Amino acid sequence: QFKNIAANASLFNTPPTFSIYMAGLVFDWLEQQGGIAAIEARNIEKADLLYQAIDGSDLYYNPVDPACRSRMNVPFFLREPALEGAFLQAADQAGLLQLKGHKSVGGLRASIYNAMPLEGVQALVAFMRSFERTRA
Repeated sequence: QFKNIAANASLFNTPPTFSIYMAGLVFDWLEQQGGIAAIEARNIEKADLLYQAIDGSDLYYNPVDPACRSRMNVPFFLREPALEGAFLQAADQAGLLQLKGHKSVGGLRASIYNAMPLEGVQALVAFMRSFERTRA
């Protein structure tokens, strides 16, 4: 595609400049974080922390086979579905947002993408444990 742009003095079509700019910012940020290997290690640590909290709980569960689990989107359910509304409300009050699961699946879902710091997952796990102690 760049060959066409160059051959036509940038008049063939306009490249998606904002998308290219944003991608460059993301690439710079990734490098500042230590590169892809460092981000991968951090994502594994975050996902492991959250899955261990879910798997070690009497209130929460995750039906996904451990070999197929995502490191980015962690779905989970409450063994007492009637508590889901209270969980979401208390989480919202604690500053933990957007935890409602996908409308076609239900339950809860924590999205822990690259930009989510470990401290954010630690805060979620601490909240989940506190909620379990007080509600279950």
